[in-house]
Amino acid sequence: MKVELLVPDLPAAPQRPAANAGPSFLADVANALGTTLERAESAENAFAAGSGSLQAAVYERARADVALSVATAAAGRATQAIQSILNMQV
Repeated sequence: MKVELLVPDLPAAPQRPAANAGPSFLADVANALGTTLERAESAENAFAAGSGSLQAAVYERARADVALSVATAAAGRATQAIQSILNMQV
């Protein structure tokens, strides 16, 4: 019987935490939503001042409305999930 030497596996690349985990993700989402809302407001102000187009103002407002709707739905789902976890009997 021949015994072969064990060769260790090469170390894997260090695992980074998921990009969508932790408070920094929530801060990034809130910042992105704020930026989208600011962009919509800027486009509306530019149209009101006569230097922007109606198309740009409507488009930016629609983007902001969709982003706000998605954020609201996600917050509602997260709240429901947390409530379900808290209601579990151990």
